Amino acid sequence: MAKRKVVKRVKMSKFERLIYTFALVLAISAPLTIVFSKATLSKINFEVEKTKKEISEQTKTNESLSMKINELASLDKIEEVAKEQGLSYNNDNIKNIDE
Repeated sequence: MAKRKVVKRVKMSKFERLIYTFALVLAISAPLTIVFSKATLSKINFEVEKTKKEISEQTKTNESLSMKINELASLDKIEEVAKEQGLSYNNDNIKNIDE
C-alpha cells in the first residue's frame, strides 16, 4: 500500500481573514478609483477648454460690436444720417451751455 500524504490545514484567525479581505478589496478598488478619477479629470479639462474657447469667441464678438458702435457714433456717420433724414448742420443754431 502507498502511503497517504497528510495535509495539514492552517487555520486563520478572524483578524487574519479580515486583513486579507481588506487587502484584496484595496487591490481591486485602487486601480478602479485611479481610472475613474483620471476620467473625471479629463472630462473637466475638456469642459474648461470648451469654456475658454467660448469666452474667446465672445470677446471677439464684443470687440467687433464695440468697433461698430464707435463707427456708428462717429460725427461723419451722424451727419450722413442727419442729411438722409432731411436735417442740416447750421453752426448758428448751436449754443454752448457752461455750468
